[in-house]
Amino acid sequence: MKKNIFLFLFIIFCSKAESQENNVSGVLPATKIVEIKNFVKGKNYNQDLAIFINFKTYSGKYRYFVYDLKNDKVLQKAIVSHGSGSVIQNSETLKFSNTEGSYQSSLGKYEILGSYNGKFGKAYRLNGLDSTNNNAMQRAIVLHSLGCVPDQEGQSRACLSLGCPMLSLKALTQSAKYLDESKNPIILYAFY
Repeated sequence: MKKNIFLFLFIIFCSKAESQENNVSGVLPATKIVEIKNFVKGKNYNQDLAIFINFKTYSGKYRYFVYDLKNDKVLQKAIVSHGSGSVIQNSETLKFSNTEGSYQSSLGKYEILGSYNGKFGKAYRLNGLDSTNNNAMQRAIVLHSLGCVPDQEGQSRACLSLGCPMLSLKALTQSAKYLDESKNPIILYAFY
């Protein structure tokens, strides 16, 4: 009897630990996941994967998620920076823009296009699909890495970009495996 109770408690503990690992409901609302599932359906986008950035989450915490749309689980989580122009002095809130020279991050859906090697190393072009980010190509907003973005969560804020979503080199390398293997563009959805 004691063995059965122990086994039952062990199974519950393990399943809770696993669900907490994949449960990001506080930072990745189910409504955003459903929105992207509906958006990609029947279109020439990757149907299995999407990337989400929740700019509402503190920049020193995980707020970038590679998400398995078929199995509803997080495959990767990382810290991602936002634009220096998005910072409002003495405030926790951010502002966003689609304007050239604003150095602000832009919200909305992007299709992640091919990679290239630029001044920050490997980077991925982002094509903005919404009126809130459709100047991304003109603004040279790309997904890239920079050494000042940490790998692990902490109390310090992530360094700032000129509007690009920046990851650590380790995080970009991990994401690149998903991006480079995909036959169709993967959608990145930045929201606040």
